[in-house]
Amino acid sequence: MRIVLIHPNYHSGGAEIAGSWPPAWVAYLAGHLRDAGYDDVQFIDAMTNHIDDDTLRARLRDLQPDVIGVTAITPSIYVAENILKLAQEEVPDALRVLGGVHATFMYKQVFSEAPWVDVIVRGEGEEIFLNLIRAVDQGEWPAARGAIKGLAYLDGDTIKATPAAATVKDLDSINPDWSLLEWEKYIYVPLGKRVAIPNMARGCPFTCSFCSQWKFWRDYRVRDPKKVVDEIENLVNNHGVGFFILADEEPTINKKKFVQFCEELIKRDLPARVQWGINTRVTDIYRDRDLLAFYRKAGLVHVSLGTEAAAQLKLDQFNKETKVEENKEAIRLLREADIFTEAQFIVGLDNETPETLEETFQMAWDWQPDLANWAMYTPWPFTPLFQELRDQVEIFDFSKYNFVTPIMKPATMTRGELLDGVMKNYRRFYMRKALFHYPWRGTGYRRRYLLGCLKAFLKAGFARTFYDLGKAGYWGPQTKNKVSFDFDETRTIAEAQMEDWEASADRAARAAERREAVRAQMKDRAVERSQGFKMPNGAEVRACGGSTEQMDA
Repeated sequence: MRIVLIHPNYHSGGAEIAGSWPPAWVAYLAGHLRDAGYDDVQFIDAMTNHIDDDTLRARLRDLQPDVIGVTAITPSIYVAENILKLAQEEVPDALRVLGGVHATFMYKQVFSEAPWVDVIVRGEGEEIFLNLIRAVDQGEWPAARGAIKGLAYLDGDTIKATPAAATVKDLDSINPDWSLLEWEKYIYVPLGKRVAIPNMARGCPFTCSFCSQWKFWRDYRVRDPKKVVDEIENLVNNHGVGFFILADEEPTINKKKFVQFCEELIKRDLPARVQWGINTRVTDIYRDRDLLAFYRKAGLVHVSLGTEAAAQLKLDQFNKETKVEENKEAIRLLREADIFTEAQFIVGLDNETPETLEETFQMAWDWQPDLANWAMYTPWPFTPLFQELRDQVEIFDFSKYNFVTPIMKPATMTRGELLDGVMKNYRRFYMRKALFHYPWRGTGYRRRYLLGCLKAFLKAGFARTFYDLGKAGYWGPQTKNKVSFDFDETRTIAEAQMEDWEASADRAARAAERREAVRAQMKDRAVERSQGFKMPNGAEVRACGGSTEQMDA
């Protein structure tokens, strides 16, 4: 059986500024398949190789796959759907499978706009996809599809979903196959080194209202640190990786295992050969302030902090559970440990104004991170915050949900003015850094790294790919009223998806009502107990023998 996995050819001016990123999902999925005996797994990285539709058609005709698997985040969903449309035309007998976070939560929307998709894998993919492949291999497809947990599919005109599958409890049972990737093409621009994105843990115990990761991975699980270092050692020795970023939402949550991970890296002398970065929370930096120098010794050189917002009001709205004043202190602690810091700000909510944008710049400059990023709030349609703000969302062209396009329109600003305000922050921050900081900060590694980051920004700016400025037609403040984000306004939420949302909202409302009723009932009972309980005949409750006091033990 031949299985072809395809990464969609989607690009935006966000994370790609820093380099070309290896699609780790392919390695973990393919490794799990091969361990189960399915060796004929091919991979097409249409994104990194900028493969157009005609070339992709030819590749599919040559490969003649039995199963085609495509993943999609929200902005790449239309490209992914189009890939499976091409597959239907070129290799009609192949089973067309879609996975990823968007399809998991928006499967009714997907089937409404792309009925040629045969089946959707909902949630963590390795075990679900393997069960699907086994059913196909044993000739039980599609008859057995209703018995496989974690799927969604069309049965005639009816959209059906099987019960959710359990999460992978033993993450160490998944052995990624990194050999499928073209490693010479995955370069981290600031250092000019090959980059990898291994996985140490899945899930997140926090429920930030703008994020979907905690919903997708569900329960939080951590791998054996030694197994993770085995994987990294393989990436370094066999694939020439010189920099990696842990894919985890917050790898420092489990302090004990994170320390063990660092100890194992040092034990094998890997920090001399590979450096790495993480995303984490301000609270963890506070907690580990005495360990930061140790983390740096283990090769940790870059920490991206989700500071998110300048106004505490926004932090509270996002459920970040942090305080604004903590962000500055966390950045100072990291700087003292010689770890590069990146502050992330979310902008573009309904209450954004030129004054709040200016406030984020002033805070960024006061805190003095090495890097600062202003990301447009992107209302993922499967997050709690989206449901709260849904009446304010006007754009349902998901290809623009990429953190650089202003989906939301602030009440007092146009989208062009919002983009111009963000660009003003970028220009001032990096111009000052370039003139007064980067060339003069230390020697050797620190200076090379900072200048490498500046190079990445300049390269993206010159190519007009930074923040998708070329696509929007932004050339400076004089064009802020002329920019065009080219939204496809024919895109709407499908009726089936809307009904699903309303049903979910009703269930949530009923659950909230039940919780409130229980709380009220418990409160009433507490009042009754405090007033003294009476027997039905009016007699007071007494201890054995009629006494008003219990005997001492």
